[in-house]
Amino acid sequence: MKLTITEEAASWFKDQVELDEGDTIKFYAKYGGSSPIQSGFSLAFTPFETPDNPGVKTETSGITFFVEETDMWYFDGHDLTIRYNEDKEEIDYDYEDPEKDS
Repeated sequence: MKLTITEEAASWFKDQVELDEGDTIKFYAKYGGSSPIQSGFSLAFTPFETPDNPGVKTETSGITFFVEETDMWYFDGHDLTIRYNEDKEEIDYDYEDPEKDS
């Protein structure tokens, strides 16, 4: 799985969650909500968590974004790109199946 955070999305996290360089965002599977890849689950995030056993980790604009190995099942092999949506003034989660793109 590949995790990509655009610079604009990282800026949104810094502004909305009041993050500084060196801070972290953990993404995890949450029961309830909706998702295009998992029925009955959605993606959530929490700030200021220390990675324990990350399945994927990336850094953008000085912020570390990660998913723990225990939550990797949620992505079902999909890559995740997080972008800032100017029209909605919030972030969008874009799931891509690398098998379909090859």
